[in-house]
Amino acid sequence: MKISSAALSLNVADVDASATFAQRHFGFDVAMADDGFVSLHHPDLAVNVVFLRTGLESFKPASIAGPAGQGMLVAFVVDDVDAEFARVRDGGAQVVTEPETEPWGERYCQFADPNGIVWQLVQWV
Repeated sequence: MKISSAALSLNVADVDASATFAQRHFGFDVAMADDGFVSLHHPDLAVNVVFLRTGLESFKPASIAGPAGQGMLVAFVVDDVDAEFARVRDGGAQVVTEPETEPWGERYCQFADPNGIVWQLVQWV
């Protein structure tokens, strides 16, 4: 199998709010957009992040067309989690978890976007 690209697609109530959050705090750019849809690209990632408005008739299968969020993390590995934490926090993002280190060497912090999607930054120490 040859895969040419990939995307993480999340259903949210307010597409613009999550897209603006990702652009402001994490450096994403809009790759494509239409009513109820935005695909974001980041120059350092091979995966686009896509937000779809909950309830779009084009979403298949309809049986799983609910909102994303509960039990889900969007995680990115960074070089300096403490510096990125300070930058994102100081930029006004809602802090979920301040930086902490797990016994296995994962140092991480978490933020919530306006739709409740949790964005996690990770550094391996």
